[in-house]
Parts: sequence; structure tokens; C-alpha cells
Amino acid sequence: MKAIRVHEFGDPDVMRPEDLPGERPGPGQILVAIKAAGVNPVDAYIRSGMYAKKPALPYTPGMDGAGVVEGVGEGVTKVSEGGRVYVAGSISGTYAQQALCAESQVHPLPKHVSFSQGAAMGVPYGVAYRALFHRAQARAGETVLIHGATGGVGMAAVQLARAAGMKVIGTAGTEKGLSLTLQQGAHHAVNHRDPDHLEQVRTLTGGRGVDVIVEVAAHVNLGADLKILDYDGRVVVIGSRGTIEIDPRDAMTRDASILGVVLFNASERDLAGIHAALVAGLENRTLQPVIGEEIPLDQAPRAHRAVMEPHAFGKIVLIP
Repeated sequence: MKAIRVHEFGDPDVMRPEDLPGERPGPGQILVAIKAAGVNPVDAYIRSGMYAKKPALPYTPGMDGAGVVEGVGEGVTKVSEGGRVYVAGSISGTYAQQALCAESQVHPLPKHVSFSQGAAMGVPYGVAYRALFHRAQARAGETVLIHGATGGVGMAAVQLARAAGMKVIGTAGTEKGLSLTLQQGAHHAVNHRDPDHLEQVRTLTGGRGVDVIVEVAAHVNLGADLKILDYDGRVVVIGSRGTIEIDPRDAMTRDASILGVVLFNASERDLAGIHAALVAGLENRTLQPVIGEEIPLDQAPRAHRAVMEPHAFGKIVLIP
């Protein structure tokens, strides 16, 4: 099979296609023929060697994917050969024509959902769900501000929050982004390039402030986020590329909380619940991943450069 391999940590060009022997599933394992692989910023952090957890070299990148079950090991009951599935995590990596997975990492993909859309589920929707419901404890009727609403995680958060009965405000940096944010279910969209965009958010809440903020760039926004929270508001941080100075009194006066979230910290039980909810959302069509670009597998370096660019529109996937 064809697979992308990394023999040393470094820039995107350390990823190169190679021919590898095909995989075989062992007990409790599933072999998936990958039709699309999701590209996430965390994949780029790992490849660069900057991430806290590093895989043993050489390795095949990728956590997310979708395809068809090619083989099942002893004891597997969740799926059968020929079934359409999406993959959220894998044993062997998803930037390949095949991925070996544990049974818990494979989830059914409804027929009306494309493989590229399935490849967009794992990390983006998993992080968004855990941020909103496990960490921030967001509830129907609350107002949620979602920064970077046009990216993979941001778009997932918009769809999840809207489906759960929240008032949703999303930020974007272009007219196209603002339009896309509204199309995905946000009640309001504000341009984060506008110097007074957070005051616009405050106005949209009648001066009260928001209940929950989903923050993808805490190194830029966290200090200002705290100033537009309502009493008992929560900022849930899913992304940061550096440090920032904040005034703790802004949190104190609001009884506010700053919450971090990393999907890798979720328990097996939590992950099972997350994906049960996500599969239901796909089935009832409240969740509809948006694909920004499909890139051939052997151009994985280009995909890694693209996923780190600002102003993303939808999900980048690799096609084996």
C-alpha cells in the first residue's frame, strides 16, 4: 500500500510517500481502506517535533479518516467487512491507503455522508463537542461566541451549538467567511478584523455579555475575551500559539472560568459518548462537515502548509 512516512521531525517536506506492506487486523482490530484522510493542525505540530507527545520514528501521520472496512479481527462486533466508516484515531496512521484501528476508533458513516466529510469528523468535531459540553457545560438558551468559525473546529462548534439550542455568534475575517458562518447556523457573524468587533458582540447580547467563548487563538484574544463574558461565563481554550498577559480581576468580577481542552485527555467512556452523539448528528443531518480542499495523498506537505494558514474555509483532506 501507499503511505506517507516521516523518518525525522522537521518541516512539511519530511513527509514522503512510500510503498509499505499491507496491514492485517489482529484481535479487536479493524482494517479500513482509507478513501479520505483528515488533515489537522495537531498533525503538523507532531510532524514538526514541537508537540508534547512524539511518536516513534518512522511513523505514518494522521488521526482522522473515512473509508470501507476491509477486514476485522477476532472479537470485533461493531462493524463488518464492506461497511462505511469514519476513523477517529488509528494504530497505524491515516495518511495511507489502509489504516489499522482499534474497534473503539471506528464509527459508522451514514450513506448520505461523503468519505471526505467523514474524514472531517474525528478531531474537529470531537474537540468542539468536548469543549462545549464536557468542559464548558454549555446549555440550551445560552449565548456562545465562537472564534475562527470558518475553520474545521469552529464550524463544528457552530453546528453543534446551534443544534443544541444556543444563540451562536461566530467570528471570521472576510466577507466570504462571514457568509459561510451564517450558512452553517450562526445567528450572527462579526468580522474579527474590525477593531470594535467585541463591542459588537456585547451589543448583540444587549450589553450582558456571552456565556461561553470557544477560543482558538488564546495567545491573541484571551485578555479581551474575559471582558465580554457575562457573570459565571466560561472561556474554553482549544488553541494557543504563545503566551498572553491577562488581568485576573476580569475573571474575578464575573466568577468566570478559563478552561483548557485537549481531546487526548478524554477517557474511553467520554470518547464513546462523543461519537455516539456525532453519529446521531450525521444521521439526522444537523452535522454537515464542509470540505475546503481535497489534496492528493502524495502532496501531504502542501496540505500541512495549507492547514496552518489563517482564514481557513472548511476542512482539508487528503485523497489516497
